[in-house]
Amino acid sequence: MSDRILIVDDEVSILSTLSDVLKDESFETELAESAEEAMKILMNSDAHDFQAALVDIWMPGVDGIEFLDWTKRRFPKLQVIMMSGHGTIETAVKATKKGAYDFIEKPLSLEIVLIKLNHALKESALERENEELRRAQRSEDYEIIGKSPEIKSVLEQISMAAPSDGWVMINGENGTGKELVARQIHYQSLRREKPFIELNCAAIPEEMIESELFGHEKGAFPGAINQKLGKFDQANRGTLFLDEIGDMSLKTQSKILRVLQEQRFERVGGSDLFEVDIRIIAASNKNLQEEIAQGNFREDLFYRLNVIPIDLPPLKDRKEDIPNLIDYFLKQLSEAGLYPNKKISSAALNSLMAYHWPGNIRELKNIVERMVIMVKSPVISLDHVPPVIRMANKEMLQVDEFPTRLKDARESFEKQFIQSMLKKNRWNISKTAEMIQVERSNLYRKIKQHNIAVPK
Repeated sequence: MSDRILIVDDEVSILSTLSDVLKDESFETELAESAEEAMKILMNSDAHDFQAALVDIWMPGVDGIEFLDWTKRRFPKLQVIMMSGHGTIETAVKATKKGAYDFIEKPLSLEIVLIKLNHALKESALERENEELRRAQRSEDYEIIGKSPEIKSVLEQISMAAPSDGWVMINGENGTGKELVARQIHYQSLRREKPFIELNCAAIPEEMIESELFGHEKGAFPGAINQKLGKFDQANRGTLFLDEIGDMSLKTQSKILRVLQEQRFERVGGSDLFEVDIRIIAASNKNLQEEIAQGNFREDLFYRLNVIPIDLPPLKDRKEDIPNLIDYFLKQLSEAGLYPNKKISSAALNSLMAYHWPGNIRELKNIVERMVIMVKSPVISLDHVPPVIRMANKEMLQVDEFPTRLKDARESFEKQFIQSMLKKNRWNISKTAEMIQVERSNLYRKIKQHNIAVPK
């Protein structure tokens, strides 16, 4: 596929000459007689439709420097070469500081134009190649680990949802991997080369969230000394991930609903409307239908977002994935080069699998990292498992493990208690009787009653 070049100049003769020369060199060209016309061409194209632009500086209306500023905000990867018949060192320096690839003086040397253009395209191709490698690496970094039926179902839903442009609502407790799912949907979608922009709705103060979402114009409020592009601007043609959307205020919900319906917005302090093409992925750790019933969330916004719902299971419902997750975290820490490779004993693994993990995968990852840092030996044993997990295991007896009658439950506990105390006192009956405050003869009777084998 030929590289496509945008040529912007108010002199028709220059447009014609450059276009003919570039076509002879197997380039495709698009011509614009003004910066305003060029902006419309770019806005109606994909971010990768053009590989480079040749732009005159001195044009009526919006000049080349202003066009360069606009281009670098909207299409930062486009290589822009500036041209001018009134060139000075100061002008060239100003253009390159603002992001121009190079500067060419008029009258143009077509040989120089081709040399600089080819250099710019080689650099652009190398940058795209590096970006593809980084994208592949990012996809690996956000791999979803597990082979349980629950996680296989989630992976299947992702593979079905990703190629479409349907909006997705991810539901799940904190720490279950909602961001991982959002990123995998993006990386498996047709928008994978476009931006993935995240906004944690719970982390932004109410008075700032509009500016974060829609951006603001210079002077929009005290402290707004420059124009700022919001998340909608940044995510154009890509994916916008709205995390913890259940924490967004009703006022902001109303404004975002209008933008989602119309796919256009105004910056804070501005009046111009900007059209956007965005795929929305939202996530919440709250039950949004309960929030709707309590008047905390707009029903129309929920149904707008909830096109493809994906429910993430808590870690306690997919415990068979814990060994794979632990191996993955151990490998990650080792490959980072900060810690030696470590293994985990079967007793330690069993203890971790028995735990209920209220913090889900995030808690598991933190515990594994803590043990890797704090344990000096190459094997993590049961003694290295944090006490809070070991203690919880003892307390987490399932209901069906208890006797059905209260009398039997009391006897079972009494037997376990006496055995535990005898072991603690190295099977010294006199010392144990004193510790649990019963007569020695009474303790003998209980040992016999419960059939407790005392080592000789």
